[in-house]
Amino acid sequence: MERNSLNLPPVKSYEDGFPIYFLTGKKYLYQTLFCIQSLNQVSSEKFKFYIVDDGSFKKHDFILIQKMLPNCVIYDKSTIEKRLSEILPPESFPYLNYKRTVYPHIKKITDVHIFAENEWKLVLDSDMLFWKNPSDIVKWLKSPQRPLYMLDCQESYGYTKELMESLTQEKIQPLINVGVIGMASQSINWNNLEKWCINLEKAEKTTYFLEQALSAMLIGSKESTILNTNNYVVNPKQISEFDVLHHYVDTSKEIYFKQAWRKIIELN
Repeated sequence: MERNSLNLPPVKSYEDGFPIYFLTGKKYLYQTLFCIQSLNQVSSEKFKFYIVDDGSFKKHDFILIQKMLPNCVIYDKSTIEKRLSEILPPESFPYLNYKRTVYPHIKKITDVHIFAENEWKLVLDSDMLFWKNPSDIVKWLKSPQRPLYMLDCQESYGYTKELMESLTQEKIQPLINVGVIGMASQSINWNNLEKWCINLEKAEKTTYFLEQALSAMLIGSKESTILNTNNYVVNPKQISEFDVLHHYVDTSKEIYFKQAWRKIIELN
């Protein structure tokens, strides 16, 4: 899959396209390219792709990215760190800065939402493939007014809802999956996020799902656009080109790595 990602046809990024963000790096770029390729195959819309460096890219990687995704926007490590020093200085946000060094997933929040362009930001995970036109996502992109997310196959926050709700003083929505997540940058209270991280881990220790829990806490009880689980499937059991999107987590990784990506090659 990694080798074949380099043979995929380039997907142009349009200045006036709908913005889509990916936090990715050297280890995951091939998955990002397949995800974007699959989206391009099923949608006639124009998109503007933002590639947010997880800190692992080198200069030659950026040359490859621009070749595969012409005109995309790349936020490299130095650009991100400069912006972080302005928005989340270590002296004011020591724990968020610490978590960035030991838990890269949190960068899907910090390193994406510190930038001012596009108040509403749609962030996609790389380990996903589109099979049909995501009309619900496109409709949201045309006029984003409330959070957007897909539903998990089982609740995976890593923390009890009682703790999460005691910290936010809001009802936490069930089953939020951040494979597809749309939020308004200005709605993020960074001081709250700092406190939540500290108190969550103090009370119930660390978890792989911290970023998903924090996203659910940021959304809270806000009215949201929820993608239909009949079309947007987390942990699919089989390949189905009748679905819109598959997020390949847990046991579906085997389908993803052995079969699904090959279908995208066949469609080219």
